[in-house]
Amino acid sequence: MAKEGAMQLQMDKEKVTGGIRVRRVVANVVLILICALCLFWFFVLFINTTRSNSALKAGFTIVPGGYLIKNFISLFKGTLPVWNGLLNSVIISTSCAILATYFSSMTAYAIHAYDFKLKNVVFTFIMIIMTIPTQVVALGFIDMMLKWKWNNTFLPLIIPAIAAPVTFFYMKQYMDSVLPLAIIEAARIDGSGEFRTFNFIVMPMMKPAIAVQAIFCFVANWNNYFTPALLLSKDKVKTLPVLIAMLRSADFLKFDMGQVYAMITFSIFPVIIVYLVLSKFIVGGVALGSVKG
Repeated sequence: MAKEGAMQLQMDKEKVTGGIRVRRVVANVVLILICALCLFWFFVLFINTTRSNSALKAGFTIVPGGYLIKNFISLFKGTLPVWNGLLNSVIISTSCAILATYFSSMTAYAIHAYDFKLKNVVFTFIMIIMTIPTQVVALGFIDMMLKWKWNNTFLPLIIPAIAAPVTFFYMKQYMDSVLPLAIIEAARIDGSGEFRTFNFIVMPMMKPAIAVQAIFCFVANWNNYFTPALLLSKDKVKTLPVLIAMLRSADFLKFDMGQVYAMITFSIFPVIIVYLVLSKFIVGGVALGSVKG
């Protein structure tokens, strides 16, 4: 009987092990397919960047062309201020990422660490603001910026980043997961001021969440076309998405699809660099921020 029991136990273990292996194989196949789908569009972009305007009009092919350098030379020798556009996008996106993550973390800290009467009302109000689309308030916002003469400046694109409800909500959920109130109380007992506690104790604990939201904010503002297109009319202050739209809207004689793809390729390099620098924080930050402790 003991021998039969041991054999049955061994068979059960083999079944469990086999099931785990099958699940791992299926998971790996699915992940490979998803990865291939994600990278396919970068492959298409690279192939199209190497082809001429006439070749692009003829249709897609997986064979690279010989116009990669020519397309970039033609782009940089054109009338559009490409390097200015890159610098403008970097300034705006970096500033928005810094302001959004810092002040959203500060707001989340206030809601998390303090207990006051209208705490739930304030939280609900911020959540309601999060549901309002940018297009709904765009007309009034543009009119106000024109009255203040802030058009053709970066201020109306950077200052509103201080109030970022989506970033605040993520930071609040992350603090609920990883920031015990006992740590804050211990810092207060030791004589640490609120700003010192926030800057030197809370912020270091929030590094993964800050990195994730910095990426999201940077990419969102880097790709933002709607507001810059309405506020920036001078070429020297325009961002890369606006310049790409100008290339695409060129008249028939000047239109060159090869330049457009070269411009798109040029514009995604900084985003890739940001992802590579901060990628190690993404998985851990998203996982912890999505679970309330």
